[in-house]
Amino acid sequence: MKISFPHMGYSYIALKWLVENLGHECIVPPEPSKRTLDLGVRHAPEFACIPYKILMGTYLEVAEMGAELILSSGGRGPCRAGYYWVMHRYLLEELGLDVKLIAFEPPLNDLKGFFKTIHWLRKTGGRSVKEVLNALEVTWEKIKALDDLELCSHETRPYEVNRGDTTRALWKGLDMVDQANTLAELAEARHEGLRLLESVPRDNSRNPLKIGIIGEIYVVLEPAANHYIQIMLGEMGVHTDRSIYLSAYTRNNTIVNLEGDIKAMARPYLNADTIGGHGVNSVAETVLYAKHGFDGVVQLAPFACIPEIVAKGILPTISQEYGIPVLTIFIDEQTGKAGVQTRLEAFVDLLQRRRENKAKSERLAI
Repeated sequence: MKISFPHMGYSYIALKWLVENLGHECIVPPEPSKRTLDLGVRHAPEFACIPYKILMGTYLEVAEMGAELILSSGGRGPCRAGYYWVMHRYLLEELGLDVKLIAFEPPLNDLKGFFKTIHWLRKTGGRSVKEVLNALEVTWEKIKALDDLELCSHETRPYEVNRGDTTRALWKGLDMVDQANTLAELAEARHEGLRLLESVPRDNSRNPLKIGIIGEIYVVLEPAANHYIQIMLGEMGVHTDRSIYLSAYTRNNTIVNLEGDIKAMARPYLNADTIGGHGVNSVAETVLYAKHGFDGVVQLAPFACIPEIVAKGILPTISQEYGIPVLTIFIDEQTGKAGVQTRLEAFVDLLQRRRENKAKSERLAI
């Protein structure tokens, strides 16, 4: 069976390996492009958010490429994203496309349904239970390795001497993880990828600004949706820290929920049970970034995303109480790279002047 799935960051590398090792042919989804978005906009409700439109466009593209089955995900809570797969399936049927779409609901919500889908994929792929367990283990380790390499790249980039060296080292590391087929090979690929990143020529005398990245999971994790904002900031000499990585998100939604402290951080400002999505996280993580001495925070949000709109309404209070500037960037099909870059450059200039003024005040106070 020819199987595909949504494109979200570098996770396609791990998911491709999983599909192939469950005995199926993988149709790797292309990175979202202008064509992807145009297709999604054409067939989506006007006020649907950009993740909905990009996923719709992606599903149409992989259907053109011959996909027979698309694996997506459901969700928990009041955020409408958990129901998008149902709407996507109806649209694919209305368009007369011969492709099936099914969703994995979070095991914490529907453990029986989760394993039922895995069993069906195993059976149709002709794999034993042992082979499936091994495939899941290697896939999980691939996801963690991909996150480790990306995290290391964002820590390295603001110090690089030659612009682009870090990104080129990252691409090589990702390719090595892609080629690994066993846990031993994967461990070696991760080690070598991190070595490549650590060998990038650095200027450790720099004292980069530190900016936290918060917001809705898809526009935070998919670089094509946010115009590669972390690479953009890194090449401006800014150290960025992202609040969401797929390995942590997967762990919290499939194994055990580790977000108790996050909800506690948000509770003085927002009842954690009132909104879905990552609105609660955006509020709590802004507090955490402030407490950890970050210079600023960038909130990435799909246009019309209710949880992030609620969070945005609260962030000015946190910004004032903790003295941390927050820049919100709403993303839709009209958002261009040049506009994002201009706003980031202005924000970085503001943070730099703010740091200099603070240092000057401290010197005068001595």
